[in-house]
Amino acid sequence: MTLAATAARKSSTKRPSREAGPDLQSKAAAEAALRTFFNIAAAWGLSNEEQQRLLGCGRSTFFDWKAGRVKSGLDAATLERLSHVFGIYAGLQILLPIPERADAWIKKPNTAPLFGGGSALSRMLGGQVSDLFVVRQYLDAQRGG
Repeated sequence: MTLAATAARKSSTKRPSREAGPDLQSKAAAEAALRTFFNIAAAWGLSNEEQQRLLGCGRSTFFDWKAGRVKSGLDAATLERLSHVFGIYAGLQILLPIPERADAWIKKPNTAPLFGGGSALSRMLGGQVSDLFVVRQYLDAQRGG
């Protein structure tokens, strides 16, 4: 094989360069994520206290965020909490395609051992990221994921 043919072959087998993904630590990403969270919270009919507990933040931070005053990107723990809430919401939309039923599910008593007769929201409000994780994991398992 000639040198030119070898060079042409190498250039044709190169992987395309990966463009940088969105900066999840940016203020713009934080604003978008929080807007999404507050829309979900409204659909679920959550109180300010319940929303604050799901976000795992202090009162003044919560009300700043709710008013759209986001000073910087979100920390990893908040991003993880948001990821689980978004996953729970998406899983419910798949399992229960009627939005009203999907949104109401988190407040209904549940006989699954994970919930012990309480609601998914009660479990989610436990205060730990793991409380959100197990509800998301449960829904993922229910849809075969």
